[in-house]
Amino acid sequence: MPLSEHEQRMLEQMERALYAEDPKFATALEGSGLRTYTRRRVYQAVAGFLVGIALLMAGMVAQRIWISVAGFLVMLSCAVLAVTGWRKAPRPGAQRNAGPGTQRRQAVRRRGMMDRIEQRWQRRRDEQGH
Repeated sequence: MPLSEHEQRMLEQMERALYAEDPKFATALEGSGLRTYTRRRVYQAVAGFLVGIALLMAGMVAQRIWISVAGFLVMLSCAVLAVTGWRKAPRPGAQRNAGPGTQRRQAVRRRGMMDRIEQRWQRRRDEQGH
């Protein structure tokens, strides 16, 4: 469930206050969160990709097609996980240096498609009613 505009503003104010009071602690917290998780996920996906290559080769040597196919599927799924994890990884300091306009654009992107459709529907109803 996405945060309301008021909740987002309050969270941004709390973040700014934390950075102002103790920037070293705030930076330490920032590094231990989502960025570390996504980096670890990408490393695991790379390791899984290597296991997939080993399975593919083992299937070829043993002349068992199903092992080779399983290795290929492991490689494919790990490659997808690595690419999506890499794209989702936040840039260091991206939130801290973002201006109010950038934060507003990020909030709009976070909203789901259904929220945007509902807003358009409400605007149309309001325009027709007045």
